[in-house]
Amino acid sequence: MRELIEKDRKITIVPSDFKCANKGTIVDVEPKYFTVELEYEPDGMLKHNYCEFYTQTKHGLLYFDSYPENIEGKKIKIANPAKHRFLQRRQYTRIKFVYDVDLKTDDITHKITTLDISAGGMRFKTKENVNIELEYKVVLPLSEEQSVECIFSPIRIEKNNDGGYTLSGRFDYNNSKDKMTLTQYCAKRSIEIRNK
Repeated sequence: MRELIEKDRKITIVPSDFKCANKGTIVDVEPKYFTVELEYEPDGMLKHNYCEFYTQTKHGLLYFDSYPENIEGKKIKIANPAKHRFLQRRQYTRIKFVYDVDLKTDDITHKITTLDISAGGMRFKTKENVNIELEYKVVLPLSEEQSVECIFSPIRIEKNNDGGYTLSGRFDYNNSKDKMTLTQYCAKRSIEIRNK
């Protein structure tokens, strides 16, 4: 496990209250613990209360559960986990996500149906002709009370047999919180789907 938790690596931490998700940088690695310098105050994190951890390694997206052993300001000392797993080899976890949403520029709105999403981008189908040279805003409804806004840049377009189109492309974000929220949402849904 120690070779997977490296100094200077970015890590996302999600306590039991999803809204208190935080991220930081691993600043120290010891045999039984590692220390993270958080970007935000550690709201919702309690000593010895389990949190979920996500970090990108050269082997894929690493996921594990552990708990803060010590919290001093924005520095938290985390117990090394007993076990871990890789969610998948690609950089972002991709999940099935079928919703009717609007794809917007300043003066155009396209009706689309999403097929799958990740924090890196999405695939969708539409009956409308979408200009792949433009950037679009899209709001993804993750739950009744939570949504994220992404900036979508089309990369590939395919014509379907029914006359419509399937497009895929990548996301950019206006803020890192939306990206973190979507990364966590996709990872969590991926685990739920796998455990069904």
